[in-house]
Amino acid sequence: MENVHSILLVEDEIKLGKAIQDELVRQGYEVEVATNGKEAEKMFKKQAFSLVLLDINLPYKDGFALCREFRKHNQKVPIVMLTAAGQISDKVTAFELGADDYIVKPFHFDELFARIKVFLKRSEKPRKAEKIVVHDLVIDLWDKSVKRNGTDISLTAKEFTLLVLLASNKEKVISKQEILSKVWDMSFDTGTNTIEVYISFLRNKIDKPFEQKLIYTKPGFGYYIK
Repeated sequence: MENVHSILLVEDEIKLGKAIQDELVRQGYEVEVATNGKEAEKMFKKQAFSLVLLDINLPYKDGFALCREFRKHNQKVPIVMLTAAGQISDKVTAFELGADDYIVKPFHFDELFARIKVFLKRSEKPRKAEKIVVHDLVIDLWDKSVKRNGTDISLTAKEFTLLVLLASNKEKVISKQEILSKVWDMSFDTGTNTIEVYISFLRNKIDKPFEQKLIYTKPGFGYYIK
């Protein structure tokens, strides 16, 4: 029997939350709903979820604080922010705290559900173990772990996906357009600096603590690893 994915939906707008929940259940997912930050935190710590849909403006504890707490307990579960706050600064903050995606209200349900399917598909383990090695960097695709020079490196799901894309194409320059398409499933540039932010995250974790640099920029073309 196929495993059923369990989703935690944190949304204080009752009607919107019910509409999202009903459609997700119709599509075969199990959905737990929290309407405030305290309730969401208790549910997250009590149960293992396949994905989290997280509003920012919540009673008692906001989505930013929750995202930070969730990441302390689980580095790999995909977290998708759903919010009316569309400022670039809010998006950058969410990504820095470990969010994997950011959808601004109002949004089309079809887009939301399409992104959910992509994240859940990516989070499934490959059928057989496989590793990518670049110098002293070892990426394990089975348990989604990363080590450099024997040291464990903790990455979010989105950071891991970006690193795998670069490492799978060692020494090949990957354009921003290709990164948007394969990591964010977007066919156009939104004009934000999301890619630069995530490259910076990776460099801080992959390169900064070590003497040998692995991640490079080719100005005007894109990024590569060698």
